[in-house]
Amino acid sequence: MSKTHNRQIYPFSAIVGQDIMKTALILNAINPSIGGVLIKGERGTAKSTAVRSLAALLPENKVVLGCTFGCDPEKPEDFCEECRKNLINLRTAERKMTVVELPVSATEDMVVGSLDISSAIKEGEKKFEPGILAAAHRNILYVDEVNLLNDHIVDLLLDVAAMGLNIIEREGVSYTHPSSFILVGTMNPEEGDLRPQLLDRFGLCAVIEGIADADTRLEIIKRRMDFENDPKGFTAKWAAADKKIADKILAAKDLLPDVVIPDDMLRIAVQICTDAGVDGHRGDITLVKTAKTLCAYKLRTEVTEDDIKEAAKLVLAHRMRKTPFSNEQYDDKKIDESIEKAKNHNKSEQKENDSETQQKETQNGPQDNAGEQKQGSGSGSDSSETKLFKASDPFA
Repeated sequence: MSKTHNRQIYPFSAIVGQDIMKTALILNAINPSIGGVLIKGERGTAKSTAVRSLAALLPENKVVLGCTFGCDPEKPEDFCEECRKNLINLRTAERKMTVVELPVSATEDMVVGSLDISSAIKEGEKKFEPGILAAAHRNILYVDEVNLLNDHIVDLLLDVAAMGLNIIEREGVSYTHPSSFILVGTMNPEEGDLRPQLLDRFGLCAVIEGIADADTRLEIIKRRMDFENDPKGFTAKWAAADKKIADKILAAKDLLPDVVIPDDMLRIAVQICTDAGVDGHRGDITLVKTAKTLCAYKLRTEVTEDDIKEAAKLVLAHRMRKTPFSNEQYDDKKIDESIEKAKNHNKSEQKENDSETQQKETQNGPQDNAGEQKQGSGSGSDSSETKLFKASDPFA
């Protein structure tokens, strides 16, 4: 189920290249509501290394001591049944975030857990055997070769990831426990793809390739050899860089609730998804969430055009409507065209609003002047007390 490795983990900051994959993982660490990430790439492109490295640099979580699910003591509304029963006697501890791996051969009971029906019927007591989803709560759930996993299991995982709850029902007996995790799936496209309905449920998709540049490949080999020769020394060398990323993730988490996205930026996000032929509205919503998270990671509080453009590459890679045998990619040129179209719409809309305002002012102008003249013709009256205000004037 959950694998604990005593060996040294390769530092996240020491991974050469693959920036789009690292960004997608970091964004999910900041904002798990994005919905996880699917990493598509050929063999030997540091997919699993990056996932384990991310978990190693993330800070420890505060948990309820002895809780099977590692409930957050600061969020009693998300407690499991056992923690709710023992609210008075709760003690806390620190727990390192781990990578919980789900094997391709996993059955439904292995994933969701199992209920002892005979105990429930005879003794009236729910005996629950935790599954992988219990161990994954507040951790990273890693599914290698997710495209080879049974579609029913993939669908089940995505449902739980969206709800943050695992509900087990057997023979009229049900049990519920929290299961909120960062979902990471990796796959080699050469071995087949996921169904479009399942692809859409992953928040982000990072498509990566092997690095062709000879100098960069040489650097990869040197770093790997240095790590294998002296794991502790190599890790210590990159500790400061890893801490810098970890601190930035924590700062972005704190800043995220304060990030705003203006209406003209929302229009750009919608236009990009519309032009890409994205089905439904999940893509639009995820694009906005991702842009806001990127903004927070850059330590800003207002989403810009560049944030949306960068987010679109991660959100649309697996959502574009494609014809059979096509290998169409949503490139920068298409994104720029959508942005320009949205800008033109915003300008046109602004021009119409300005025109309407001007017409109203023209129509109201003579009436206001006539009113002022009428009031001014009164005997001995103070014109300042009888001035007529437009509805658009402040404090009118």
